[in-house]
Amino acid sequence: MAAGTNNQVFGRRKEPHVVILASGDRIRHMTIRPWMTLLTVCFLGILALGYLGATTYLVLRDNLIGATMARQARMQHEYEDRIAALRAQVDRVTSRQLLDQQVVEDKVEKLLEQQMALTSRHGKIDALLQGAGADTDLPGDGPVPTDRPKKDGNEASLPNKSAPAFASLLGSAGKQEAASNLALGYVPMTQENVADRADRLFSHMTLSLKEIEAEQLERIDELASGASATADKIAGILKRQGVPVDEQAAVQTQDAVGGPYLAPRSEQDFNTSLNELDAALTRLESVRDTARRLPFANPAPGRDITSRFGNRPDPFFGGLAMHAGIDFRAPTGTEIRTTGAGKVIAAGQSGGYGNMVEIDHGLGISTRYGHMSRVLVKVGDEVATGDVIGLSGSTGRSTGPHLHYEIRRNGDAVDPMQFLNAGMKLTPLIN
Repeated sequence: MAAGTNNQVFGRRKEPHVVILASGDRIRHMTIRPWMTLLTVCFLGILALGYLGATTYLVLRDNLIGATMARQARMQHEYEDRIAALRAQVDRVTSRQLLDQQVVEDKVEKLLEQQMALTSRHGKIDALLQGAGADTDLPGDGPVPTDRPKKDGNEASLPNKSAPAFASLLGSAGKQEAASNLALGYVPMTQENVADRADRLFSHMTLSLKEIEAEQLERIDELASGASATADKIAGILKRQGVPVDEQAAVQTQDAVGGPYLAPRSEQDFNTSLNELDAALTRLESVRDTARRLPFANPAPGRDITSRFGNRPDPFFGGLAMHAGIDFRAPTGTEIRTTGAGKVIAAGQSGGYGNMVEIDHGLGISTRYGHMSRVLVKVGDEVATGDVIGLSGSTGRSTGPHLHYEIRRNGDAVDPMQFLNAGMKLTPLIN
């Protein structure tokens, strides 16, 4: 009853298929299940799909390989074109860099020429100052900074013999940097940057050299003016003492000249200034030599004056008498020093002077030193300012040990105090 109910509800169960295989006397039975049928269909479908896929691959393989090769060839051509373009850019940069390097080397050569000119000028100035005995500082060829030099004397280094190597290094560095940037696929303004940096550097150096040159000319003018002013002061003092001064060194002779006007050249300006300085220093040295040779020093430094130049009571007769010099208090044996350079024209006993030395200083001026206890020079000796010529005493017409000192111009006695006072003014000017 239950079985019948189930058949009514779910339907009649499907009978399985049976395959009978007979081979001679042998008979086999094979029952075909539904899942076996499904599995067989799936297997056959997979085989069919595999066959279709393999057939499609074989058909399309040549097309795929051709397309791939075409794409690779196209990419290769594009890379080759890019490489060729980069090489062309590198060549252009290299050519530009070579030109920039040549320009830099030309500028360096010009800077070197300017430096050598300044060095030569400084050597001329040093030789001139040393020859004239001047002691001063002048701007030289020191170092040139990248900034403009300051007035406090700071200097920067100027280009030296390694400057061409510096230019080559600058060019190589710029070339390598440009090639590196090109290899990365972009071209910045490297060569322009290098050229700009070089131009700024050379501009600063050129300005520094020009300022040094201007400072040299200005300093030369200052020295020439100072030398002329000092020479004028010395000459004025000498003239007030009646000393003739050779003014030929101070006169600028005007020769007959002419020609069309042309802009001045810096080298000519420098030579003109140097000639003016040379003339001023020559004149200064001339008047200094004259002043050093004349009797402006003190014959008995630190000694008191006991009798001055002019009329005074005569120590022996009591009446007025002319005193042709000045007397210095000097104990016997005190060293007597010359007041100027010259030649001894008298040395020994001379009437009322006692032991006396007379020195000719030139220009008609002579000095006499009397009453010496001992004479230490002889006629014909050349003496310099400050040389010891004898020892003080009381020989001749004297009342006690002292030094009688006279100055004579063209044989006439003059007041020695004028020369002593002038000597105090000349000391800072001639030393």
